[in-house]
Amino acid sequence: MIRAETDTTWLLVTHPDHAALAGEFADAWGNTQFARPEPFAPIRHAVYHHDDGWLQRDANPSLTPAGKPEAFTRDLVGAYSAFEEIDLPAYLGVRAQATRAVAEVDPAAAVVVSMHTVNLLTEQADLESIQPEHREAHATFVAEQRAWQEETMRALNLSPESMTRGFEFLQCCDNLSLIACSGYDEPRALRHRQPDRHGDRHELQARPLGAGTWSITPWPFKEDEISFKLPRRRVNKADAQTPETFRAAFTAAAPEIVAITLRRA
Repeated sequence: MIRAETDTTWLLVTHPDHAALAGEFADAWGNTQFARPEPFAPIRHAVYHHDDGWLQRDANPSLTPAGKPEAFTRDLVGAYSAFEEIDLPAYLGVRAQATRAVAEVDPAAAVVVSMHTVNLLTEQADLESIQPEHREAHATFVAEQRAWQEETMRALNLSPESMTRGFEFLQCCDNLSLIACSGYDEPRALRHRQPDRHGDRHELQARPLGAGTWSITPWPFKEDEISFKLPRRRVNKADAQTPETFRAAFTAAAPEIVAITLRRA
């Protein structure tokens, strides 16, 4: 889940819906300044499906010990020190399933997803927060993911440079989607400087304009303004006092459609 809140309500977006929004950002990418990354088909698949490991967990949501829906929040934008409010072994299971699920359909896309996973667990993670009894499992998991990436790239004759480009593109689209889904309302540079058609790299800035609208500078999309529809569920906090009542309320909640707009500055 991606979680926001009001005084009385939890506002919840599932990981698949968040990833679909990131994929729509990928589809909208490309103009005279910025080209799409290549090979686009597997990179696009990776963006749309990078969180498929969350499908089962999102279908059976839980509460944290503090009584909040277990989720990614605006406080975690740019940092994964809490591993999305679940313990590390469970998080490793989610990320392993993400790679496996994508690999069954498109192994090249799975390399990009695996690179994303390793980055979340290394560069973006607060390693000091890992419990001593979990550190060996963390190190082993990261090493296995990296070894699988190298083996698969060799087998498919994939360019490490193109896969790295795809990973950086995925994280840029993912970051922008998380900002939108969590209601992050401060200016922020998106993940990874993105190359233009001449190879020069640019830091993309997302600035909130209110009412689900952000400007992006420099502008990497085809159209000067683009709108998207994001499904979101509302659950009254009073109906989420126990895991059982929360699951029932979440299951009964009909998705509402939230308008997300990106606009050239």
